[in-house]
Amino acid sequence: MTATLVKICGLRTEAAIDAALDGGADYVGFVFFPPSPRNLTPEAAAKLTARARGRARIVALLVDPDDALIEHVIAAANPDMLQLHGDEASERVRAIRQRFGKPVIKAVKVKAQADVAEAGRYDGTADLILFDARPPVGADRPGGHGATFDWSILQGAAHPYMLSGGLTPGNVAEAIRSTGTRMVDVSSGVERAPGEKDTALIRRFLAAAKGAKQGA
Repeated sequence: MTATLVKICGLRTEAAIDAALDGGADYVGFVFFPPSPRNLTPEAAAKLTARARGRARIVALLVDPDDALIEHVIAAANPDMLQLHGDEASERVRAIRQRFGKPVIKAVKVKAQADVAEAGRYDGTADLILFDARPPVGADRPGGHGATFDWSILQGAAHPYMLSGGLTPGNVAEAIRSTGTRMVDVSSGVERAPGEKDTALIRRFLAAAKGAKQGA
């Protein structure tokens, strides 16, 4: 059995990054979106990404970014991958990937089976799909709400994907068993308050995810 790959997202402190890296995180994510309580400036992130470089893949999360912001983030923080978490069309994803030469994770917000099928729009443009729960009506940001969704709608998903949305140390093993996903992503599920990571929860999440059986 291959251990599940884990991304800890929304990191903002050295202590949180160290807990993620020491626990075996494969990806560490940094948010560049001001409405989020996890937002960082590219310059602040640069001091943290240096700590993770070579130990985990560094992911920059952006929401409908323009090219100037992407250039700023890459120049300051030099991420390994870009995560597009807004309403970016497949053409925009392709253009970003080609212009900046970075692998792209495209987040797809889901609630029903039809939403999963929509991921097909990104065939050939995104390197990886991340399925996240559709945010509550009126939310000011597309993710990080701690909302989950019916994992059964992912049965038969045609793409390699990363599972996100409402995962916690208490339910991640069941999520992996029931979906068979090889990759999971967490942000709010390892926090004591919005934007405040709990190092003990990070370690517990990683242990649960890494020890889970991929049953589907």
